[in-house]
Amino acid sequence: MRSSTTTIILRSLLGLLFFVFGLNGFLRFMPTPPLPEPAQKFAGALAASGYMFQLTSGTQVVAGAMLLLGVAVPLALTLLAPIIVNILFFHVFLSPAPSAIMPGLIAAIIEAILAWQYRAAFAPLFRSSPGSD
Repeated sequence: MRSSTTTIILRSLLGLLFFVFGLNGFLRFMPTPPLPEPAQKFAGALAASGYMFQLTSGTQVVAGAMLLLGVAVPLALTLLAPIIVNILFFHVFLSPAPSAIMPGLIAAIIEAILAWQYRAAFAPLFRSSPGSD
């Protein structure tokens, strides 16, 4: 795929977003705003697993770096898709402030635009394999 300037900018923005917030999961350089009780319980359950926050933060750092470097972009988009869905659902179901969904919504829109730009890489996923009838 030939990268347009818009695609490179969007890819870099999404990569930077996830690289920085993934690093924050390890280094805690940005404060976490107070969470409503349901969100606190959810975060507590993830923390109690002993690995989920590290896995999610690590995935964000790696996928964000891949997007920033333009390396295996379809794979990076695939890795970030379930994280973005969870961000949206977290804000829809656990966060009472409607405005809190905006960063996740923007990330989802950028992800969708980039997935469309790289659609040729995803096309085989939607084809029937020979002999699967």
